[in-house]
Amino acid sequence: MPEPAAWRYTKIIKPMFDIPAPHRLLLGRIITAVGDEIIEDGFVEVQGGRITAVGRRADLAAMPEGAEVIDTGAKTIMPGMINSHAHLSWDGIHELSFQSMYDSPEIRAYKAAGNMLRCLQSGITLVRDLGVHNANLFTKQAVEQGICPGPRLKVCGEAIIQTGGHTYWVCREASGADEMRRAVRDQLKGGADLIKIMACHDTLEFTDAELEALIDEAHQHRLPVTAHATYDACIRRVAEFGVDCVEHGGSMSDETIQILLDRQIPIVTTFSALVMQSKPEIARKFGIPEWKILERQKAVADKSRFGGLVRAAKAGVPIVFGTDAGSPAVEHSSIAPELDFMVEVGVCPDRLDALRAITIRGAKLSKMDHLIGTVETGKEADLIVVDGKPDEDLFALEKIAMTFIAGKRMH
Repeated sequence: MPEPAAWRYTKIIKPMFDIPAPHRLLLGRIITAVGDEIIEDGFVEVQGGRITAVGRRADLAAMPEGAEVIDTGAKTIMPGMINSHAHLSWDGIHELSFQSMYDSPEIRAYKAAGNMLRCLQSGITLVRDLGVHNANLFTKQAVEQGICPGPRLKVCGEAIIQTGGHTYWVCREASGADEMRRAVRDQLKGGADLIKIMACHDTLEFTDAELEALIDEAHQHRLPVTAHATYDACIRRVAEFGVDCVEHGGSMSDETIQILLDRQIPIVTTFSALVMQSKPEIARKFGIPEWKILERQKAVADKSRFGGLVRAAKAGVPIVFGTDAGSPAVEHSSIAPELDFMVEVGVCPDRLDALRAITIRGAKLSKMDHLIGTVETGKEADLIVVDGKPDEDLFALEKIAMTFIAGKRMH
């Protein structure tokens, strides 16, 4: 195994934010995210940060002695939600390249801290941060050392690109196979959990030698590789070279879909920029120009452009929730519009499947499904309480009453 990041050698006397995780009993309606299971009148017992029992309230013989009882009434208890594609140091308000080039490291830190609070208030208990420079490495340190409250984090450090490549102003540039290996090692040294590459924009990026070296180096150190890939030639290329996940996705041939199936490569779809920027009442608040709003409205209306993703989903390619949060008009608290559009487009057949995309499938993507992602005995108590029934109306998720991470009440 590689050496841990330097900050992990620091002895923490006492976390600045030391939140207790007492013995609790939550009563209410439960969406477990285990298939379509719903327990209409149930209980979840939490002790030592873990779920110790789940079931129907009628089967609860007696209230556990010493437990704090939280009766949620008609509210819904479900697993904490996972945003598998976000950028905590982007604010969702300002233009991306300007922020990336002119925000100071201190401002990036404040933006990340504020966005983490918004995530907790919105029921997000795990964020997969795919980079704004290397800010997310320090965000993760702050959360894990108890310096700042936040969700669980999986971070990539700096996304890696070819010199002058797509979004070069916010990524780690490299040229040649040896530089690609060095770029991977630098993210590893900083504490990255995964490697992200920008594999295309209008054209394919990286030489074959660069791509092979980059992926080989990451896999040698047991780091998964995820690729920004938005059309068939790029998706097929990165899949054949061995990436572990595709970000965004796009048009795909049947041959490409079969490669994804054969290699069990999931796609994190990110529709929110299109969806939010297509709504004039929202987009204008963020300074989106009228021509862009019209362009986005046409894109949203043309469902054929999502045909490759829909066929991939129906073929069995795992579809995972992500919003690209931090992009203009896509705030970190915006969850329901993405989920709703996933069902409308057809990458998720129904609302319960969409809820699995933001819970258990997100947990599997981050290799944490043994710990979180469902309401099951033995798992860590990452739970949210929703004022409503999200299986009937996904916009109920805009009313989060409580958020717990490992039994600690974070909101």
